[in-house]
Amino acid sequence: MANDRESGTTLDPKFDANGLITAVASDRATGELLMLAHMNREALDRTIATGEAHFWSRSRGALWRKGEASGNVLRVVELRIDCDQDAVWLIVEPEGPACHTGERSCFYRRIENRRLARIA
Repeated sequence: MANDRESGTTLDPKFDANGLITAVASDRATGELLMLAHMNREALDRTIATGEAHFWSRSRGALWRKGEASGNVLRVVELRIDCDQDAVWLIVEPEGPACHTGERSCFYRRIENRRLARIA
């Protein structure tokens, strides 16, 4: 039986024990998956308020706005949340590469026979 979190209209994100929620970003024009990251409540709130993607860096332990150093901002066109509100999907217009390596997407390699192969 569905509850209000699953079928209602109230935004009630289910953050994990570390206060984080998984977030994926895809390109609005192509549908390509660009990146996976995490958000805490402040990152989600800032993303909603500004229309630019904000995330929580687990490695640095800090909030960051995508593109604050590189200029490669992710402009949010639509923000969706899954059925039990524990994952967020950002549909974005990227201004430059999404990956910190300079690749368009963070998913630029596939696993083949337990090795990594670059996607052309």
